[in-house]
Amino acid sequence: MSALLLVVLCIAAGALVARAPHPAGMVPALNWWVINVALPALVLVRVVALDWSLDLVWPAVAMWPVFFGAWLVIAVIGRALGWRRGEIGALVLTCGLGNTSFVGYPLIEALRGPEALGVAVVADQLGTFLLLSTFGLLVAAWYAGTRVAVGEMVRRVALFPAFIALMVAILLRASGMGLPTILAEALERLGDTLTPLALFSVGLQLQLRASAADMGRMSVGLGWKMVLAPLTVWTLLSMQGQSGDVLDITVLQAATAPMITAGILAQQYGLAPQLANRIVGVGIMLSLLTVPFVSWLL
Repeated sequence: MSALLLVVLCIAAGALVARAPHPAGMVPALNWWVINVALPALVLVRVVALDWSLDLVWPAVAMWPVFFGAWLVIAVIGRALGWRRGEIGALVLTCGLGNTSFVGYPLIEALRGPEALGVAVVADQLGTFLLLSTFGLLVAAWYAGTRVAVGEMVRRVALFPAFIALMVAILLRASGMGLPTILAEALERLGDTLTPLALFSVGLQLQLRASAADMGRMSVGLGWKMVLAPLTVWTLLSMQGQSGDVLDITVLQAATAPMITAGILAQQYGLAPQLANRIVGVGIMLSLLTVPFVSWLL
């Protein structure tokens, strides 16, 4: 309960500070630390300590039907209801890609303990992050009417700090080497900064107001992301004989709120920026209730 309270307090603190005088550039600075220091440290220490098995393929693979299911459902409904091209693109990005790191890690740690973070990292880095850097870019370019270079996608993946940390951790595991105790402890401390700083940054960026027109679009997107997506993943993995922690943590990652970075990508490509901002903010707040509820059901 105290871990969930920390999640709520950090988001609330960020939301309060956003409405008070604060230093310029606070959000980019916090995000830089989280992405370039805290997240790689967490990925390295958790993946090296993870007990690897073939079952860990499923957390990564399961994020793909979440994305492509969103694309199918939102594109079909959006066209039927006459939504603008940019609105469909924004919803596909934000509701096809979950907030599996900034909000997903803290919630899963709070609900399932720190030992669950290893599986969560696999779902995030080999699932959500790869989707964002490949098909996420393609969707953004497609709905914006532009092109994206293959070299840009490769560069984004290869140079992302957490992905580099993941590759290093896999190499260490494959070679039978571990991390020296003193280094592992230092990385653990750096990784501990991710939860409060990431959630504080989320609170700083919350946009909760929505127009009546946006509510219908958001209901479709969030209905997929927070209800149908975890149900789809649970069904697919159960059919493959998966159970226990791998199944539960993967379903929880599928149930996370829309991704902040996907919302930023939608803004960069001019895809309904206000709608993208609002659905991310509303989705994050709802996920504080829905993800624990899904965890209880599991």
